[in-house]
Amino acid sequence: TNLGAKAALQSTIGRTLARALESEYCAEMMVDDWHSLIKNIKNGDSSTANMEKWDPSTWPKHAKGVGTASAPRGALGHWIVINDGKIENYQAVVPTTWNGSPRDPEGNIGAFEASLLGTPVERAEEPVEILRTLHSFDPCLACSTHVMSEDGEELINVKVR
Repeated sequence: TNLGAKAALQSTIGRTLARALESEYCAEMMVDDWHSLIKNIKNGDSSTANMEKWDPSTWPKHAKGVGTASAPRGALGHWIVINDGKIENYQAVVPTTWNGSPRDPEGNIGAFEASLLGTPVERAEEPVEILRTLHSFDPCLACSTHVMSEDGEELINVKVR
């Protein structure tokens, strides 16, 4: 798609634009899925899933599973350990966990922090630019912003309910 201007993709508007373009792409792909579904039904296949692996009696005594996907907010991962047919451990790492992560042991910053570096804030008392930037990630969390002066004094504490 020719946007007629150079898009700043690593920005609030860039993330919003990317989400819109992905939605358009998904809508186009759904047409193909719809045609495949109709073809399958016409051929007598009305199944919605392969259920062979969903019978716990067929599982080994000890099982591990991993599932990863790209979700609208970012990377999504699930890990599970099953012993004797019971879940021993389950962990989900959701996109907001990745995006809002603190600095790693090597000092690399997370996506939220990186997106705020150099973001001009017109009024520290109403830091809407910070909220817009963080909301462009569509975080799955309660939102609170603390605006600090260079010497560490809290200028304002904003909570979104």
